[in-house]
Formats: sequence, structure tokens, C-alpha cells
Amino acid sequence: MNFKLNTLMKNGLLMMVALLLGSFVYAQRTVKGKVTDAANGEALIGANVVTRGANSVTDVDGMYSINVPAGSSDITVSYTGFDSQTIALGTSNVVDVMLKAGKLLEDVVVVGYGSVKKSDATGAVSAITAKDFNKGVITSPEQLMQGRVAGVQVSNNSGEPGGGINVRIRGTSSMRNGNNPLFVIDGVPLSAATDDPASNAEGFGRIAARNPLTFMNPDDIASIDILKDASATAIYGSRGANGVVLITTKKGKEGKGTLEYGYSLGASTITKKYDLLSASEYATANPKQDKKGSTDWQDEVFQTGLAHNHSLAFGGGMGSGSYRFSLGYLNQDGIIKNSGIKRYTARLNAEQKLLNDRLTLATSLTLANTEDRTSPISENAGFVGDLLSAVLKTNPTQPINVEVPDPKDATKKITVLNQPGETEPTPTAILKYYDGSASTLRGLGSISAGLKLMEGLTFKTVLGFDRALSSRSEAFSGDLLMQSVTGKGRLYSSTNNNDNKLMENYFTYDKKFGNIGFTGLLGYSYQNFSSAGRQANATEFTTPDLNLMLNNSSYAGKTVTNSYAAYDELQSYFGRINLNISEKYLVTASLRRDGSTKFGPNNKYGNFPSFAAKWRLIQEDFIPKGVFSDLGLRLGWGVTGNQEIPHNVYDQRNRLGDKYYDSGAALQGGSITTIATGNPDLKWESTSATNIGLDFGFANNRISGSVELYNKNTTGLLMRVRTAQPAPSPFNWTNLDANVINKGVELQLNIVAVDKGDFKWNVAGNVAYNKNTVENFKDLINTGEINGQGLTGAFAQRIAEGQPLYAFFLRPFGGYDADGNSLYPQGDVQQFLDGKSPLPSLTGGLTNTFSYKGLDLNIFFNGVFGNYIYSNTANAFFTKGSFSNGRNVTKDVPASLEGKFNAPDVSTRFLEKGDFARLANLSLAYNIKPGFAGISNLRIFVSGQNILTFTKYSGQDPEVNVNKGIDGVPSAGIDYNAYPRAKTWTVGANVSF
Repeated sequence: MNFKLNTLMKNGLLMMVALLLGSFVYAQRTVKGKVTDAANGEALIGANVVTRGANSVTDVDGMYSINVPAGSSDITVSYTGFDSQTIALGTSNVVDVMLKAGKLLEDVVVVGYGSVKKSDATGAVSAITAKDFNKGVITSPEQLMQGRVAGVQVSNNSGEPGGGINVRIRGTSSMRNGNNPLFVIDGVPLSAATDDPASNAEGFGRIAARNPLTFMNPDDIASIDILKDASATAIYGSRGANGVVLITTKKGKEGKGTLEYGYSLGASTITKKYDLLSASEYATANPKQDKKGSTDWQDEVFQTGLAHNHSLAFGGGMGSGSYRFSLGYLNQDGIIKNSGIKRYTARLNAEQKLLNDRLTLATSLTLANTEDRTSPISENAGFVGDLLSAVLKTNPTQPINVEVPDPKDATKKITVLNQPGETEPTPTAILKYYDGSASTLRGLGSISAGLKLMEGLTFKTVLGFDRALSSRSEAFSGDLLMQSVTGKGRLYSSTNNNDNKLMENYFTYDKKFGNIGFTGLLGYSYQNFSSAGRQANATEFTTPDLNLMLNNSSYAGKTVTNSYAAYDELQSYFGRINLNISEKYLVTASLRRDGSTKFGPNNKYGNFPSFAAKWRLIQEDFIPKGVFSDLGLRLGWGVTGNQEIPHNVYDQRNRLGDKYYDSGAALQGGSITTIATGNPDLKWESTSATNIGLDFGFANNRISGSVELYNKNTTGLLMRVRTAQPAPSPFNWTNLDANVINKGVELQLNIVAVDKGDFKWNVAGNVAYNKNTVENFKDLINTGEINGQGLTGAFAQRIAEGQPLYAFFLRPFGGYDADGNSLYPQGDVQQFLDGKSPLPSLTGGLTNTFSYKGLDLNIFFNGVFGNYIYSNTANAFFTKGSFSNGRNVTKDVPASLEGKFNAPDVSTRFLEKGDFARLANLSLAYNIKPGFAGISNLRIFVSGQNILTFTKYSGQDPEVNVNKGIDGVPSAGIDYNAYPRAKTWTVGANVSF
């Protein structure tokens, strides 16, 4: 019995082992096959073949071999640019796979009044989506695309939250007027007007206007498309000379509703402080000025600024409709005390199809309230200076507080804030006795109806609006010991209302005629712009209390007011034709005719044509398919315009001038001021441009990109010139007989460096070269005002024939003589400097993106090269004369050979190279799919902004552009008391339900 049992057990065990071995051998079978392109049967080299526990990569013949372990019943095959496939394994050990071209090759880009497949775009159009955006604390849309697109330079005028930003697409074209592109948000072109006007605080100087685009919540933006050449921008005619930026917001998707919430916390610190003398160093070098205290004034003003950002969105779709509603809140403190921004936003996008999907109704609405806490930092502070001037020049041995006799009891002493004199206000005194704020309520929206009239023919009508109500105030208490303020106080206030209304109607016809695809567009647009505002300057207050000054004007003894109103209209007719011949030859032609009330009757209308063509070489038989996966040649030409001049320069409409009130009594005096003398021949400033582009792709688009060459010629330059007196007005507007030429080349490159299973590495780079020259100009225009003690009337730039715009015009500095006076070997005269321009010749960006399973890392560098910066800051403060007069300086000044009586003339002594490379953005994120509590996705992230900067510039940051214009003519590349840039680290999470 035992023997039989043992035999049965052994036989059973042997059978089980045999079965296990058989199943193991079966599970470990080797599956082979070939992966090809379904369109042409060509082998795909480097395709990934993955199954649970194993992976393989196809060889040069497209062949793969993979050992399939136990429990694996399928394989997944993927390749860059193609849709992935998952194939169930049967009994066969040979599995061939054909992959179809995926959406990567069919990306859609937005163009004016429509969209096209990226492969069909004939113009120079660049598109970035949310995955490409810069991460961190973002206050405006421009920051999302900074450094990401070839030929698009985005620079911050300052580091202040909500501060101004310049965007230059393919160089600077206009001498005086707007060089920023046209921004279009969900089809509504924005006005170029600034919602928040600049403030002009007496003694402190001109305080810059805020960025008008801070009302947009970046979390609501889905994509940004940049139209760079004239063939793409001409559809916007009179407003496309500087390029067009099309912003598309997020919309609801079909399916059940989804709820998304995101929160982030950011911390910002100053990237670099000036290397000023400490109290002990100052006392040693300048003992006569030792006040026995010890204060680091930079530490007293700068802080760690925290930023809280919340976003909430709910969206979905039902049947033929979709919706998305979002709320946003940002509260960001600046790195200077008492500065920052708060923003509240609400947005709704909704769409509904009716009449069997023939009628589409849509609405888009944004409502935003932005509250700014401003700093008393100006663009042109004089001898007394502003907050940052005080930080740099105040004697570090000055104590913050001092003891003085108690006015109520002479036997006692009290501690008060130290204020040395009316020309030397300390930073702490300015912070205490100043209050500044700005507020803007803005609504942007549109409603549209699209009707399918017949097969291929649709009609769309759009009504849009953009309304902004803003106010601003700057108050200085009479307790501040400063010229023009002490004992009187000052209040500067302004209100500004901008209203922009849009009506557009256009037909689109899309039809295929044999092997020719035809798309036609014909439309009409009307837009009006109105603005009105009031400014007031109050003084002789009976109270030093800032709250009372700001909220009750009756405390002012004297008030001066000024008001204005303006209205303009823009009427346009436009059309475009697109032809697609055999998927090889693509042709686009457009014409827009614009009429503007800004111009006289002789040239009220302007015509803006364009033409572009693309030859898809990849479709030709003579192009080797094994080498190229995409190849297309583009050629474009077009004319665009610029009308960004003040309202009503022709009509001679009057505005109410200054009114004077005394002690709250009746009007004591007044005046009527004419804006300008009319010029009936004033016409459009226009830019004609030619573009040649080559789109390419290799190895099934693992390497792809484009090369662009362009030439832009701007003529009929709009300029305000002084008129001979006596005349009804001191100035007139005219078109200068001159040319501004921008020539350049751009390269955009994308590389899929690694694509193996769970690990991917993508590289995206761009570089652009631009040369700017003024030609055929017979006049000279000075700009680049330089401020500071002994610098009244000084300037550093001049516009002239043969030079770039805003070329530096300086004395070449050659050191010091035996008495410490400046030497000028080429004469004590200002002159042009070969090759030293404030405009960069080279810009670029480099992004590396790594992903492994749920983890992704993004590293982004950008750089600007070939430009120079003039440091008005060093010119005004860091001289031996300033030091000998009891002011602080940088540590190199006391030991310099400069004499204390040397004049701080404008010269190359203060000119430095502005080249820099920056680790601009670093983000690390982990994506989790928890699958509980209704959470569909959880993303946790940390990001850094402005982390490292590599530059030889001695100032705080080389990315600086303070407005130092003269008579309204802009400047470029001048640094003067700019609000410092910050380094910001952010942590946060996004969760979807």
C-alpha cells in the first residue's frame, strides 16, 4: 500500500513538473516579426516592442525578436509619429505589425479666422501647447512662451509682479510706435492701449504702467500660436506688422463632467544684490561720513515674497454641446516690501450645436479683477531719487532710528525714524510714508453663431467686447522728509476706462475639386476703441495720514486735474484663398483693406496683400523616403501695417486741460489743450516682408524642425515732430521718409533622443539671428535719457542712418589722467560705436524633457547675445564724486583712480556686454493615477524659475529695459533702478476628479 502510494505520488509529481515545464517553455516562446509603415510598407527602425517584463527594439530592417514571459498575452508596438498598436498573441510565433501615421504629423495650428494642419501651413507659424509652457509663478501669457520660439524675444522690463513685458517678433521695426505684436484671445483682437496709465510722481519721477495682459489666468490657456511672417499676419492687416499672437483657451470635452483643482506655493528671493560697502568698510574708507550706525539697506527693503495660486475648473460635454467654467486666484508678494499683485479670475467657455449640427452657438467670457501694490520705483528719478536709489546711495552707517528730545518733555528722549535731509530720504522712511496701488476690472468676451448654409459653405458672425476700468494712486505723507513733499504731502491719482467692441462676419467655403482642395474666406470686420480718463495731483494736505489722504480729497488744499476722452474706429474687408493641389502644392493668398479714423482723408484706407506657397517635396518620387520623413519648401511675401499712434491725431479734437482748485473751492483757472495739428496726408506705417522656409524631418520625424530666412522693410514711419512756432500745436504727426530693415535667420529643431519603453528623452532647441538697420534717414533723433546728479539733459542713444535703432551714442572712455579726470582719446564728444547695439543679434532656447513612467523632468535654458547695456545706475551712483559726498557705492569705487571732482559724463565707461545664458525653468513632476475617491489623476510638482544666470554684466540682471525715452521716442537696453528679478521655487499639485 505504501509502495503504491509512493509510486503514485512520484508519478503525479513528475507529471506536474512536466506540465509546468511545458507551460514555462510555451510562455517563454520567442515572438518575431517586422514593423512597417502602413502607408508605404517601409521598415521602421527603432520601433519599441513591449510586453510585460520584456521589451525589444527593431533593427535596420524593421525586425524584432522578443521573449514573451508567462502571463503575457499581448505586445505593444510604438514609434514616434505613429499611433501605437496592442496586438493579442495567438499560437503563431511570427507577428508582423503595420503602424499608421499618428496625430503628431497632423498637428493643427491656429491662423487668422481658422486653423490648418501643421503640414499644410504656408507661412511661418509656431505653436506651443500647455506641455511646452514655462512653469512656476506666471502672471501673464507672455511669460509662458519666453525663449520657446525661434525669433520671438520676450523680456521683462522689471522683476515686479505684474510689471511690463516687451515682446519682439523678428526684431524691432518701428522708431516710435508699438513694437509689441497684436494679441488675439479666442478670436478677439485686443487693443494696444494700456489699461493702467503710468504715474508721474513729482520728485520721484515716472512710475511705469502695469502689464495689461495680467488679467489672463495662465491655467486657462490651452495653446499659443505665433504668426511671424507677413504672409501669415497680413490677414490682420493694419495691426500685424509686429506679428500676431493667437491665444486659445481651454474648452470642455465631450463626456461626463470633470473637476480639476490646482494649488501651488511659490517663494521668491532676489537673485543678486549690489556689492555695496558695508558699514565698517564705509567708515574705514570715508571716516568723515561715519554716522556710527550699521545698516544693510538692501536687507531693509528686500524680502522673500510668497505666492499662492489656486485654480478650479469644471467642464464636460453632453451630446452636441460642451462647457468649461473656471475660477482662479493669485496672491503674489514682490521681493520688495509692500509690493505685489492679487488677481481674481472667472472664465466660461460654452458651445452648443443645434439643427442637426448645422448651427453652432458659442460663447467665451473672462472676468478679472487685478489689484496691484506698487513700489515707488521710477524710470527717470532725478537727484533726489526713488526707493531703489535710496537703497543704493544711503550711507550704511546711518541708523534706521535715532533718539531725539521728546517735544512734550525735554528731559526725556524718544526714538523716531531717521531722516537725514530732504534730498536724502532713507529707504525705510520712503516705505513708511508711501502708499501706492492700482486696480483693474476687466471683462473680455464674445458670442458667435456659425451656420452651415450648404455642403462646404458656412457663415459665422462674432460679437466681441473688451472693457477695462482701472484706477491708480500714489500718496506721499507730509511726514516724509523730501523735497516738494515735506509738510504738504502729495497725492497722484488717475482713472482710465478703455472700451473695445468688435463685430465680424465672414463666409468660409471648403470644397474638393478632383485633386484640388479649395478653401475660401471672405469677411468684414468693424472695431471701435474708446477711452476716457482723469488725472489729479493734490497737495497741501492738512493731515499726514496716508489712509485719509487716499480716501478723502477734502484734506487737500490744492488740486490740479486733467481729463481726456478719445474714440477711434477700424473698418476692414478681408479675403483669403487656400489651394491644395495633389497634397504637393499649397498656395495661400490674402488681401485685407483697413480704414482707420486715426488717419487723414487722403490716406484713411490701406491695402495689405500677401502670397505664400509650399511645395511638399516629401510627396515627390525623387526624394528618398528612407532619408526624409518630412520635407517642404515655403515661400511667402506680404505687407502689414501699424497704426499704433495716439487717438485723434488728425481730427484736432480738444481735450480738457488743467483745472486748478484751491482749498476745495470753485474752479480758479483752466485751459483747453489741442492734441495735435491735423495732417491730411498721414498714412499707414507699413512693413513688407519676404520669408523662405524649409520644413524637414528625418528618421520618421525623430528629428524634425524648420529653417527660416526673412527680410522685413518698414517704411512710412509714423513720427511726432515739433512744429515751427507760433502754431496751434507744438507738434504734428508725419510719415518719415526712411526704412527700418530687419534681416534674419531662424532654426527650430526637435529631437526624440530616446524612446524606449517607459523612458523617453526629447530635445527642443531654437536659435535666431537678426540684424537691424536704419536706412535712407536724413535726420537725427536723440533718445535714451540719462538721469542723476549732474546729468540733466544727458542722453545715450541716437537714431541715425546706417545704425541700428536706438544705437548707443557715447564718448569712448580711456581711463583717468593724473588728477583722476576722465580721458577721452577720440575727443570729448559723443559718437556712434561700431558693433555696440542695445538690440540682440542672437537669441535662443534649449529644452530637455525626460520622462520615466509617471515621472517627468523638464530643463530649459534660454540666452540672449550680441547686445550691450548702458548702466544709468552706475553712472548716477557708483562714482568717486558720489562717494565723497557721503553716499554709498560699490566696493570697487573707493580704490579706483577716479578723482572726486570728475564729471560723470555719459561714456563707454558705463557700457557693458548684455550677453547671458540662463537656466530659466526647471520642473520635476510625478503623475499618479490613484483610482480611489473619484480621483482620476494626481500630479505633484516642484519648479524653479530664473535659477542660474551666466553673464559678465555687473548689474543685478542683464534682462532689463527701463523706458528712457525722450519726447515719446523709445529707448532700449538701459538699466536704471530696475525692480530686481527674482529666483522663484514653487511646489504644488493638480488633481482631477
